[in-house]
Amino acid sequence: MEPHVPRHLSQDGKGPGRRAVLLAAVLTLSAAVPDLQPHDKYASKAPDMPVPGDDAPGVSSTALHEGPDGDVPAPTPPTPPLPSRAQIVDTYGKHQARYWGLEAPGVLTRLPSGSQGIALTFDFCGGPGGSGYDQALLDTLRQRHIPATLFLNSRWIAANPATTRQLAADPLFEVANHGTSHKPLSTTGNTAYGIPGTRNVGEVYDEIMPNDGTLADITGRRPKYFRPGTAYMDDVATDILGALGVKPVGFTINGDGGATYPAAVVAKEVGKARAGDVVICHANHPNGGTAEGLRQAVDKLLAAGMSFTHLP
Repeated sequence: MEPHVPRHLSQDGKGPGRRAVLLAAVLTLSAAVPDLQPHDKYASKAPDMPVPGDDAPGVSSTALHEGPDGDVPAPTPPTPPLPSRAQIVDTYGKHQARYWGLEAPGVLTRLPSGSQGIALTFDFCGGPGGSGYDQALLDTLRQRHIPATLFLNSRWIAANPATTRQLAADPLFEVANHGTSHKPLSTTGNTAYGIPGTRNVGEVYDEIMPNDGTLADITGRRPKYFRPGTAYMDDVATDILGALGVKPVGFTINGDGGATYPAAVVAKEVGKARAGDVVICHANHPNGGTAEGLRQAVDKLLAAGMSFTHLP
C-alpha cells in the first residue's frame, strides 16, 4: 500500500513527486521501529565497556564525561610518592658538599624579578632558642593586614599547640617548616653559631620530614618552604630538599640578629627593605626589641608606599 501524499507535494500537480514519496516511505518505516531512549547511545558498546556512572575498577566516571568542547578529559595522574629515607640516603649518601653557608644554590634569598612587595618571615625556634610567643609582633601584622611567612620548629609547636592552630588558620599567615630539632642542615656535621648541624644525609632527612608531617597534619597540606636552624645549609642538603618537593629559604635582610637587636636597630635594619627583599626576624622572644622595632619599620615603609607579600 502506497503512503498517502497530498497532491500539492507532487512535482507536476498530478501525483506525488519522487522526493515526497521517499519521505513518506521513511516515515512509514520509522513507525515500525521503537524509539531509542537517550541511554541507548551506549547500547552498541561492548558489554564490559565502562560508561558514565559505572563503578568499574580503576575508571573514574568523572574522567569519562565530555568537556565543554566535546573532548574527553584524561584521568588525573596519581601524585608520585615522596622518596623514602632509604632512597634519599641511597641517592645522596655519596655526594660531596661543596658549599656551606646562607646562600647555597637553590636557596630563595630574594623574590623573583619584578616582585613589588617585601616578604616578611619570622622564625619560631623553640627549645633553648626560645618557646615564647610575641603577641605584640603578630598584633602589629594583623592590625595593618601585613602578610607574613611563619617558620615553625617542631619544639615550638609542641610547646604551643593551640597557638599553632590559630596561626595556621589565619589566612594572613603562611606556615612553613623550621625543622625538627633546629639544626643547621649539613651532610658533614658542620656547625653554625656554635650549633652542631646534621651529620649525614640520613639526619638531613630526619631534620626535615618529621616536622613536615606535623605541619601537614595541622594544616591539611605539606609546607612549601623550609628554613633550618641558623639558616645555614650545604648544597647537598638543598638538593635533598628539592627531591622532597620543598623550597629552601634564606633572606636578604637580617632584621633582628636572631632576636638580639634592640628596637632601634631592628627598626633601622628592617627599614632598609625594598621590593624583592626577604626579611628574617623572630617571633618567639616577646621580651626582645623585635616587636617594637618592626612596628616602627613597617609604619615607615607603609607611609613610603611600600607593600608586603607572601613568599612566591
